[in-house]
Amino acid sequence: MDTDLDTLATALYVTCDDLLKAHPERVAPTPAGGFTPRITDAEMVTVAVLQAILGHTSERRWLRYARTHLRTMFPTLPCQSGYNKRLRALAPTMAWLTHTLAAMTGVGDDTVWLADSTPVECGRSRETTLRSDLAGWAEYGYCASHSRFFWGPRLHLPATVHGLPTMPIAIIVDQGYYSRAFETKIADITLIRPTQPCPGRRFLTPLRQII
Repeated sequence: MDTDLDTLATALYVTCDDLLKAHPERVAPTPAGGFTPRITDAEMVTVAVLQAILGHTSERRWLRYARTHLRTMFPTLPCQSGYNKRLRALAPTMAWLTHTLAAMTGVGDDTVWLADSTPVECGRSRETTLRSDLAGWAEYGYCASHSRFFWGPRLHLPATVHGLPTMPIAIIVDQGYYSRAFETKIADITLIRPTQPCPGRRFLTPLRQII
């Protein structure tokens, strides 16, 4: 790693370690009678963040890279199956740390945010849509960016202009975010859309490409 990334990893580890020591109720539970992990939760969180920053989508390749380049910082990395299990167990802890760290930054209280969505296709046949556990939740829809119809939900991500995911107050979106039911559900949030006159339209031109 370069110096800047090394500094980021160190700062993130120290901060996460201090937060988890101050809030032991947020630490991922370990099975009764199980062995004590050699790598701490704070180290696992730091390694996972580095994996995302460096763009590694394969856990196997990432761990091979980490053992070669990060061994001095993380000498006790688990095997791939152990790494995956630890990350899944740490999901609630990582979600809490994300919100806590966001509140500690200067962008945590931004009032204007960006949002976009992507379709999550769960089935194609009529039989699949009836048998799926998502029946009643997922719907048929059309994705203009992919030029195709799909059955499933849409995954939405609100974030600050710096790319920090969190809960918004006002969101800049495209014209696809519209329906009477949708308007009712987000009554407490201000949407800034190209087709809707509203305060904040000045942000549309410089920020739409970021979305």
